[in-house]
Amino acid sequence: MPARLAYLLVLAGAALWGTTGLFVQNLYTYGFTPWEVVGIRLIFSAVIITLFLSIVERSLLRIRWQDLPLFVGTGIISIAFFNFFFFSVMEVSGISLAVVMLYTGPLFVAVIAKFVFKETLTAGKIAALVIMITGCMYAVGLVPLGSDSIAAAAVLFGIASGFFYALYSIFGKFLSGRYHPLTITTYSMILGGLFLLPASRLWEKTEAFTEPGVWWNGIGLAVAATTIAYVAYTAGLTHVESSRASILSIIEPVVAIVIGVAVFGDSFTLWQTFGIVLVFVAIIATVYGDTLLGKMLGKTSLNRQS
Repeated sequence: MPARLAYLLVLAGAALWGTTGLFVQNLYTYGFTPWEVVGIRLIFSAVIITLFLSIVERSLLRIRWQDLPLFVGTGIISIAFFNFFFFSVMEVSGISLAVVMLYTGPLFVAVIAKFVFKETLTAGKIAALVIMITGCMYAVGLVPLGSDSIAAAAVLFGIASGFFYALYSIFGKFLSGRYHPLTITTYSMILGGLFLLPASRLWEKTEAFTEPGVWWNGIGLAVAATTIAYVAYTAGLTHVESSRASILSIIEPVVAIVIGVAVFGDSFTLWQTFGIVLVFVAIIATVYGDTLLGKMLGKTSLNRQS
C-alpha cells in the first residue's frame, strides 16, 4: 500500500469517528444514556459486521485462540475502558476537558511505541505532538479563556481515557500484521460489545427499541461511525507507525466540532478556527515534518561547508 493511501485511510477512519455525534444526539432524544449509546454502538457493530462476514467471507472470522488476549486489548481494555473514562470526565467537568484529556493519547502512543516497537521519537513527531495538543486546546475552547478549578478525579479519569485510547494503536499494531482489518475490527467489536452488554443494561430500554428511529440511528452509528471507521483506521495502521497514526487521528475532534456548528448550530469562535488550523498543521507535520526538517538541516550543513 502506498504511504499516502495509508495516511488517507487513517484520516478517513478518524474523520468517520468524528461523525458519531450525528447519531448519538438523535439517540439521546429517545432517552438513552451515554453508556447505553456506547453499548448500542459496539453491540450493533458486532452483529452487523459478523453477519456480513458470515455471508461474504467466512475465512475472515478465523483467528488463533492464542491471539485472543490481543483482541481483548483492542475491544475491552482500549475501546470499552476509554469510553468509560471519557464519559466519566464529561459527567464531572464537561466535554471540553474530556476531549482535551482524551487526546493526550498520542503522547502515550509515542512513548509506548518507542519502547515496544522501537519507533524513533523524532523531532518532527515531538513538534507535531506539541502543535496537536495546542490546537485541540484552542479548538475545544479550553484556552485562551482558561478553566475553573479542575477536580482531581476529572484529571485522573482524563489521563486514563487518553491512556486507554492510545492502547488501540498499540494492540492494533500487533494484530495488523497477522489479520485482515475486518477480522481485527470484528473481534474488537464482539468482545467490547459482550463487555458493555451488562454494563449498559440495554435490556431495561426494550420499549425504546420499538421506535424505528432508534434502529436507523443505531445502524448508522454502527456502520459509518464505527465499523467502516475502525476498518479504515486499522488498514492504514498496517503501513503507518503507531505514533504517526495516533497523531493523525486527532482530525476526529475537528470533524466533530464542524458538525456541531453546521448541523446543531454550535457557536464557532475565532479561537476555535485557530485551533483547527493548528490541528491541520500537526497533520502536515506528521506526514512531512521529518522530511522537511532533514532538508532544512541538510541545507544548513551545506551552507556552513561552503
